[in-house]
Amino acid sequence: MIKAISSFILSIWGWKTSHTTVALDKYVLIGAPHTSNWDFPLTLLGLSSMGITFNWVAKHTLFFRPLGSLLKAIGGIPVDREQGASFLKKIIELYKEKETLILAIAPEGTRSRTRYWKTGFYTIAQQAGVPIGLGYIDYSRKMIGIEKFILASGDIEADFEVIKDYYQDKWGRYPEKQGEIRVRRKKSKTPRGNTGPGTEAGQRSA
Repeated sequence: MIKAISSFILSIWGWKTSHTTVALDKYVLIGAPHTSNWDFPLTLLGLSSMGITFNWVAKHTLFFRPLGSLLKAIGGIPVDREQGASFLKKIIELYKEKETLILAIAPEGTRSRTRYWKTGFYTIAQQAGVPIGLGYIDYSRKMIGIEKFILASGDIEADFEVIKDYYQDKWGRYPEKQGEIRVRRKKSKTPRGNTGPGTEAGQRSA
């Protein structure tokens, strides 16, 4: 019933869905691009119309009464971003405990433009041993879909190139806000006291 209602609402708005025939019980579902408040309700309708039951994470501050009970009822999992690694560990344990779990995550983490994607989804998939579903919401074609799955190889930069190629023709409601699909590079640190000719300090003193 809910599946039919969701499909009907989307059709009235001119939206369609596309879903791979591969049936998986457990995977991390990434959603991109994420540029608008409309992304969530449209995704909710899209996945519902595909018959996919999923969970999703959001700031714990949104789960206040009575709204919190409703959000949890539709799959919401509150997360305190300050928990960091402990939250990832909790989710990984859930994947190992449950027979069915599809967790949707927006790697951009915000509707504003970002310089890189957050990699929590990748860590979860790799350590839980589950695939990554590449979900999208493309406003240019009014299409919501999951058409490709990948396995985390451990070479995150190579895997991100595959992901980047997949999303290159998919556009959010506000394309200028789409985040760059790349891994944040860790800054290398020069040991203190090192003033050799190959260092910045050495070049200044030369």
